[in-house]
Amino acid sequence: MSDLFREFAVNRASTPDSTTSPIRRILKTAVNAFATALVLPAVILYRFSAAVIGSEKAFPGWSQAFSLLPGLTGQYLRHAFYSLVLDRCGDGACITFGTIFSHATASVGRNVYIGANCSIGAATIEDDVLIASNVSIMNGSTQHGIERLDIPIREQPGEFVAVTIGEGSWIGERATVAADVGKHCVIGAGAVVTKPIPDYAIALGVPARVVRFRNEETGNDSSTGSIAERVSEAESLVNSLSTENQV
Repeated sequence: MSDLFREFAVNRASTPDSTTSPIRRILKTAVNAFATALVLPAVILYRFSAAVIGSEKAFPGWSQAFSLLPGLTGQYLRHAFYSLVLDRCGDGACITFGTIFSHATASVGRNVYIGANCSIGAATIEDDVLIASNVSIMNGSTQHGIERLDIPIREQPGEFVAVTIGEGSWIGERATVAADVGKHCVIGAGAVVTKPIPDYAIALGVPARVVRFRNEETGNDSSTGSIAERVSEAESLVNSLSTENQV
């Protein structure tokens, strides 16, 4: 797991927005406003092209272009652009290098972290979700029909399913998600989610199976203990699974 991912997770857990200094809030607001001004021409061009050829064709190219902007500058510009074109891109969301969205109907909540080189479909990502690098969030696993043998698969109708990642969940490195994930879940590195995952579940493997629930020992009180400690505990579990999958 990257140091940036680790730092974002712990800082978000241990430093609530309410404790941020007024000067830092003012500076961040000013930078966001400047980034918004910079992306306005791109937003106008996107709106124009979407009106001419439709958003389904116009949007992916712009997402690909913004995904290539490096560093902190790229993060601010991506957030500014997506705040104006996605269904939602909440305050504090961090979308890192190489991540692309395939549909403008995607929704990104507050304080979401999305790691490098992810591929996101028409998904709803709720508040405080952590997504590691190289994660794919698909719109279901039946997007293409395969029943008929007399016509190509690309011409067969399929089902397009909008996927939701529940509040506070963590999706591990290189996971593939094709079904809903509940709130406060942990999805192990390399897992393939083909069926809905219930709240508080830890799911591992291919296909992903629930191995236990995070609230088994503490009841339904998710506030017990330090959030940073829970992040560290979950990280150890995901990293150990990643090692096992490589063996």
